[in-house]
Formats: sequence, C-alpha cells, structure tokens
Amino acid sequence: MMTLKRNSDHVLKLLLKKKIATLDELKTALQTQSTMTVFRKLKQLEYISSCSHSGKYYALKRVASFNKDGIWFSNGILFSIHHSLKETIKTLIHNSQKGYTAIEIEQLLGIKPNESLAELAKDALVYRNKIVGRYVYFSLNTSFRRRQEMLRREDIDVEIPDRIKPEMLMNELKAAIILFFSSLNEKERRLYAGLESIKIGRGGDQAISELFGIDRKTVARGRNELLGDSSHVETIRMKGAGRKGVQKK
Repeated sequence: MMTLKRNSDHVLKLLLKKKIATLDELKTALQTQSTMTVFRKLKQLEYISSCSHSGKYYALKRVASFNKDGIWFSNGILFSIHHSLKETIKTLIHNSQKGYTAIEIEQLLGIKPNESLAELAKDALVYRNKIVGRYVYFSLNTSFRRRQEMLRREDIDVEIPDRIKPEMLMNELKAAIILFFSSLNEKERRLYAGLESIKIGRGGDQAISELFGIDRKTVARGRNELLGDSSHVETIRMKGAGRKGVQKK
C-alpha cells in the first residue's frame, strides 16, 4: 500500500514538472504495466487528455492554462476544456463572430479539422454555407447564424474600380446595408439589389451579387425591372384593377 502511495506521488510530481506525459511514461512512474491502474490514479488527480496526437498525452487540470476559448497548448499539444476535438470545434464556431472556414480553424488549433467538420455538418451540429466559393461553418442557432453571416459578408472585399465605387459600398456602411437588405421581402430585395447595381454602373451586377450573396441573374432582373418600369408596387393597383365605379343616375 505504501509502495502504491509512493509511486502515485511520483506520477503527481512527473505531471507537475513536465506538465504533460504519455501513458508509457505514467506506467513507468507507477512501476506498473496496468493501464487501469494508471487511469485510476489519473482520475483521483483530475486529469485531461489531449485533443490532438490521438489523445495520447495527459495533464492535470490544475496545471492547464486555458485561454478565453478554453484552449491550452503545451509543447504544441492541444488540450481543451471541452474535452473532445469535435465539441471544441462546435463551441468555437457557435461563439465566433463570423463563423470559421476549415483553414481558419486549422490556424487556430494547429491541426486539420476537415474530418471533424464533416461529421459536425453531417450530424447537423453546425450550419455550413458556401460564401464566395468557400465553405464557412456557422452556429446552428438561427439568430446567431444570421449575424455571423452578415459580418462574414461584410469582410468580403468587393472589387469595384475606385472611380465608380459609390459611398453606399464603403466599409463603414456595408454592415448597415446588408442588415437592411435582409429585412426586405424577396421582391424588395431584388429591386434594391438592382438599384444598387445601377448606382455602380459597369460591373455592378457582379459586385452586388457578391456583397449580398445572391445570384447575379437576380440582380440583373431587378435592374431591368427598374429601368424597364415593369415593376408594380403591391399597394398600388394596376390599371383596370379593383371594383367598377358606380355610375350616377
């Protein structure tokens, strides 16, 4: 019993000194070949396992210095307060300002997240949308997702020549424009997109299409409706509509 206690203290000292250790290193410290014995002691010490490197590294919770995202790196090994890699990625996406692409998550975590992202999307635990030819992952919460998508689109650098770039497309007003656009109904969106395209002139359809994330043909249709006067405001009756007038006898 005293031997086991002494060996257990060796495990504690090892993890306090090295911060992280593999299963084999812990077995050596405990002088045992039993995996169950190692995990029994780790449980008593409140341990965490790594999210990277196949989870083969272990550390003490008291040693970990998690950042605001609940992530801690030790010698390039990733640990998370959310335990699993999938849960970590899901939480990061949900709490993000404008969602994440696979590349952005890889830069953040230092590991390729493609497999975990595919599983999360398949299980409908995150929302995936293609923006300007690249998949972006957003929160499953509808209200959060709309704001994330709005801010993501705001960051898109719409390439319009400076000589024809209107004030309405300046960076400080992009967010307001997109928010206003999202509040309109389908017909109003089409007409508003067409109006902004007219303001820009040449290249306007493509620029507005990328800004609002809608089909270029939709922008062109709205522009043509405005220029061709083929649009009718729903609250104003077309000629000949409505009840016939009463003739005076």
